Amino acid sequence: MNQLDLYHALPYPLKVVAASARGLQLRGWRYGAETERLVREALARDGWSAAQWAAYQERRLATVLTIARHRVPAYRRLWRGRTGDPTRLRDWPLLDKDALRADPESFLVEGLDRRRLYREGTSGSSGTPLSLWFRRETVRFWYALVEARSRRWHGVNDRDRWAILGGQLVARPGRARPPYWVWNAALRQLYLSAFHLGPRSADAYVAAMADHGVRHLYGYTAALDTLAREIGDRSAARALDLAVVITNAEPLLAHQRARIEEVFGAPVRENYGMAELVAAASECEEGRLHWWPEVGVAEVLDDDLQPVAPGEAGELIATGLLGDVQPLIRYRVGDRVTAAPPDTRCPCGRSLPILDRVEGRHEEAIATLDGRKVNRFDAVFKGRLPVREAQIEQVAADRVVVRLVIDEGYDARAAALVRARMHDRIGRAMTVDLEPVERIERGPNGKFQMVRGLRTDRPSATEERE
Repeated sequence: MNQLDLYHALPYPLKVVAASARGLQLRGWRYGAETERLVREALARDGWSAAQWAAYQERRLATVLTIARHRVPAYRRLWRGRTGDPTRLRDWPLLDKDALRADPESFLVEGLDRRRLYREGTSGSSGTPLSLWFRRETVRFWYALVEARSRRWHGVNDRDRWAILGGQLVARPGRARPPYWVWNAALRQLYLSAFHLGPRSADAYVAAMADHGVRHLYGYTAALDTLAREIGDRSAARALDLAVVITNAEPLLAHQRARIEEVFGAPVRENYGMAELVAAASECEEGRLHWWPEVGVAEVLDDDLQPVAPGEAGELIATGLLGDVQPLIRYRVGDRVTAAPPDTRCPCGRSLPILDRVEGRHEEAIATLDGRKVNRFDAVFKGRLPVREAQIEQVAADRVVVRLVIDEGYDARAAALVRARMHDRIGRAMTVDLEPVERIERGPNGKFQMVRGLRTDRPSATEERE
């Protein structure tokens, strides 16, 4: 019996103990005696001038480039015989996710004791598995930024009880009655399963949030929109008295924002970021996304890989400034963005640069036979599965096809694991067909779509956003 099966076999009170024990471990990585100082410093930097930010990024970038050039095997090989100036960012080549995924250890600084590092395993929104490592100091600095700009901007903090609607399997997918969540006392977090949303479960989610006294709600954009759509009695949702609802992982469309705000009676704020910690932004009370310049240097390039004019859309290329044990230089994030002209000012009074628009991957959902909508399958491909890329498409009410670009070592055991993980999320009554392919086709705009639903009543990904 694996750890997940063991967890699911526990009665709910022991699940709370298990989740809280994990939360205590995570809290030790994320927060420390220095956290409050780091938060105050982050809030103070909100008012920095462009010149101050340029100097900050220049100093940090010089350090990261030096570490990468001299102490990271992948980059040392890259510069062997290469022309150009390694102190100039523009002279570095672009880094694709495939290169990082293929040999993540080669991007680590030599001589590190990995047991002392925080390891993040993520498939990313493309279904491509990634292995990432960070120092404790980096993790704490990051979570201080999250505390400052995702919480305190909106009147909440890490001492408030909160709920997250996410993709962890905190309840068996086939479970037909509550709880569809688990309480994590160490993080004051009610973790709500994104896999159990449906017309029969929505009221139970609201009741759970009320019982636990949550002050803010955080989660995947599409899952939050689904929850809002399924809630029948809006007075119950408004009675939660949420201070803010924060979206992440997917672009927030205008109709989604309007629905979530109407149902919960709270402002909705968008966050932008990725597990690689090379770029991040958060939305202020005036509805503008602000870059977090401490996290990375952002370039926006056109199809010819040249800088776009201010205010034009292009591919986001980011160089992380936090990751000094696994530097990512000119990393192709996979999103198109539009950065506001440098002299754009926000009525909120903060001088952080503004991110006008994110055209991230807009995912559809798989409609399960028991009425749920599932759109997050990242964890299916986590770990060391020999899968380079994956796409999930619902081709019938009771059947999905998983297209896989496979690596050497893919065998019947790997196939069985993918199929079992899919069934864990959509239910065993649905057929899961695995289809190895040479490549997965991109959409008309060149973007990857991990999930393709059978049908959708949502506007297209190009719908005008606020």
